[in-house]
Amino acid sequence: MSVDYDVRRDVEAVKEEQEQLVRTLVAVPAPRPTDETELLSDLELPGADLSDEILSVAVLPQQADEFRCTRCYLVLHQRLRVEDDVCRDCA
Repeated sequence: MSVDYDVRRDVEAVKEEQEQLVRTLVAVPAPRPTDETELLSDLELPGADLSDEILSVAVLPQQADEFRCTRCYLVLHQRLRVEDDVCRDCA
């Protein structure tokens, strides 16, 4: 819905709209407080036992046309090398 902001508005209508907005905001229930243990129950900490997990991605060794950046440790293609095993982003 478009609004013409140049048109004079009735003060009573504006007050009624504001009161309706306040009633709507008051009617919305506040979020219930959650227990911290509920929030942390799904959190998995680093170093957890993952011995029963199966990798779903095939891991390939570093290819001949790739290098590992000595600053960010990403494996990138040779064309992104700038100087002595440093990529463009880190240079």
